[in-house]
Amino acid sequence: MSFLGYLRSDGSVGTRNYVLVIPQGIIAKSVCDFVSGTKTILTVDHGSGRTANDREQIARVLIGLGRNPNVASVIVHAASPGVGYPELAAERLAEEIAASGKRVELLDPAKDGGTYGAITKGIQLARRMVYEASKLRREQVEDAHLCIGVKCGYSDTTSGIAGNPAVGYLYDKIVAAGGSALFGETTEIIGAEQALVRRAATPEVAEKILRAVTVQEDLAKATGLDIRTVNPVPSNIKGGISSLEEKSLGAIHKAGTAPIQGVLKYAERPTRKGLYFVDNWMGHLSIFAGYAAAGANIVLFQLGGGGVAGRTLLEGAPSVVAPFLWATANPSTHAAATDSIDFYSGTVIEGTETPEEAGERLYRTVIDIASGTLARSETLRYTEPIDMYLQEPRF
Repeated sequence: MSFLGYLRSDGSVGTRNYVLVIPQGIIAKSVCDFVSGTKTILTVDHGSGRTANDREQIARVLIGLGRNPNVASVIVHAASPGVGYPELAAERLAEEIAASGKRVELLDPAKDGGTYGAITKGIQLARRMVYEASKLRREQVEDAHLCIGVKCGYSDTTSGIAGNPAVGYLYDKIVAAGGSALFGETTEIIGAEQALVRRAATPEVAEKILRAVTVQEDLAKATGLDIRTVNPVPSNIKGGISSLEEKSLGAIHKAGTAPIQGVLKYAERPTRKGLYFVDNWMGHLSIFAGYAAAGANIVLFQLGGGGVAGRTLLEGAPSVVAPFLWATANPSTHAAATDSIDFYSGTVIEGTETPEEAGERLYRTVIDIASGTLARSETLRYTEPIDMYLQEPRF
């Protein structure tokens, strides 16, 4: 099959067509509040007090989001506290994003009449950019232009039996078509890492997978804890999962069966197509922004049952610029959040579909959303600030 997407000058293809304003702050918020078709990142961290390594990680997220295929053009402003650091200098961000061929404009309150002047100029620029972007038309392209990121969460027995296998089928299909697929959550492959090692494309990839697990276990031990007693979390246990190994064996089903081409850092972009493991944390308010920064033009959250009953899923788009799909195989979760769930694979448990049939239906859902149909989360104007995956102490 194929989907309808926006062709970019660097050869990538967008499933959406946004103007991005970065970093966050009053200038970015004012521009995005005023101009339709714009996006900005919401985060709890500006880089102040962070180490150089963590600031570089923040920069990788911002630059990666700017280079995402779903972004037509970018405005970078110099009013954030973080831009005083060389890693986060507005000029550096703008230059590296512009290298992808996108139009990038720089706002500087010191040169543009202060904050109010920069807001005015930003609104004027954004309106022109959105207008220019609106002239683009979707074109039919092959699935090789898809890059998908996935996370599973609130895992329960339905996750490993039906939900994650459906995603795994989707991943195999996208990779076989020449596309890219990202999966991660290092703490949630512990106990199943050998199964992934056997799928590593090279011995070096296998070693990186094992190294990622060792680092996480050593960090836990340094606090006096065994991560295998901290995880699974209470919602997992309530959902029928008895050990971290059991949770991990169910979680890795979402990666399908293709060879693993490499191990990426958080927000790192792959250099070639295929399936990649991302060494990241399990929090969905960080993981999806990292996937989008790595180039994902669509992201997917495969949800279990814990913590959902009695509430709807109101998080808008923690991926910032990529369509964000909710999926579940849990009948209770689906019933409690029908207005938020894009895909339901509990049909496998109910006996009306095989895992492959559910996976094929998920594939068609993804193609439909990639071609322009809104994900349920995209109908909301609300989103929560992302929590970037930063690993070093703050001073």
